[in-house]
Amino acid sequence: MKNTLVSEAVPAVIKTVGLTKKFGSKVAVNDLHLEVKRGDVFGFLGPNGSGKTTTIRMLLSLLHPTAGQIYLFGMNHTTPLPRLLLRLGALIEGPVFYPYLSGLDNLRVLAARSGMKLGKSNHHRIETVLDLIDLSHRSKDLYGTYSLGMKQRLGIGAALLTDPELILLDEPTNGLDPAGVHEIRQLILRLAAQGKTIFLSSHLLSEVQHVCNRVAILHQGHLLKQGHVKELLQRERVVVHMGTHEETEQAFTLLQQVHTSGTPWAREVSRGIDPQRNTVIFVDAPPARSSEIVALLAQQRLFPAEVYHEQATLEVFFLEATTWPTADTGVARKR
Repeated sequence: MKNTLVSEAVPAVIKTVGLTKKFGSKVAVNDLHLEVKRGDVFGFLGPNGSGKTTTIRMLLSLLHPTAGQIYLFGMNHTTPLPRLLLRLGALIEGPVFYPYLSGLDNLRVLAARSGMKLGKSNHHRIETVLDLIDLSHRSKDLYGTYSLGMKQRLGIGAALLTDPELILLDEPTNGLDPAGVHEIRQLILRLAAQGKTIFLSSHLLSEVQHVCNRVAILHQGHLLKQGHVKELLQRERVVVHMGTHEETEQAFTLLQQVHTSGTPWAREVSRGIDPQRNTVIFVDAPPARSSEIVALLAQQRLFPAEVYHEQATLEVFFLEATTWPTADTGVARKR
C-alpha cells in the first residue's frame, strides 16, 4: 500500500487506529487507538501478556496487524520502510552483543550494519552516543565485563546510533538492581531533554511516574486508559478503616448519604481493600476534610479504627484499572 500522509492537524509521532492482532483464535491486541505526540515520554503499561510487546513489534513491522492502521511520523506504515525505520530506534527484549568485543567495537559493528557511512562523522556519532549513555570511560572494555545496567545502557546506545527522533524501549529496566534502574531513568531524562520522543513499555510503575508525561494502560489486549499522568493522578481521597464489618456497612451508608445529598467535597464514596486485606471506605475528598468525616461518623457513634489520606499514585491507578473494574472497589496504600 502506498504511504499516505495523515492530516497535518494530527501532531502525532505514533498513531494507531483500530490496531488488532490475532494469533489463531487468540486476540493479543484488540482495536487499539494510541496517540503519542512529538516530545512525549510515553509510558505503555500492562500486566504480562497484555499485548505490549506485540504492539511494539507491529510498530516496527516485525509483526503484521490483523486489522487496523499504524501511522509513524504522519505516514501510513503497513510494510517495512527504510526511510521511516531510520528515524526510530528500538530496544526489545534485551540487547545482544559480542562478549569478546569492547563496547566501542560492538557499536562500530552495529553502525556498519545500520548503513552508517564510515569516516569521521560515524566516529563522532559513536563518541557522542557513548558519552550520552555514560560509557565513554568503559568503551574499550570487553562487553563481557560489563554489569547488567551497563549492558542495558549499551543496548539503548545501539538504538541511538542513527540519532533517531523516536525511541521504543521494551522493559529497559527489567532485571536491574536499584542503581541500574536509576541509571536508565537518568538516561531517559537526558534523551527527553534533547527533544526525543520515547515510547517506554514497563511494569515498574514508580519509574514510569518519574519519567513519563503521558501513559496508556493495556489489559488483555484492550486499552483501558490513556492520558496525561498528572491528570490521571489528580485524585485525593480519605481512607476510612472501621473495626468491624457491621460498622463498615453503617459508615459506608452514612457517607454515601453525605455524597448523594450534594455535599461538594464528597465527590465519590466507594469500598475497597487495602494492602493488609482490610475492607475500607474511600471518600474522594481533600485531606482537610478528614476531621469532618470523623465527626460525622462520631455523631452516629461510629468510631474509625484508622483514617488516613491517600495521594493517588500510578501504581494504585494501574491496579484499580486492571483489577477492579467497578467503581465500588479499589486499593489503598498508606503514606
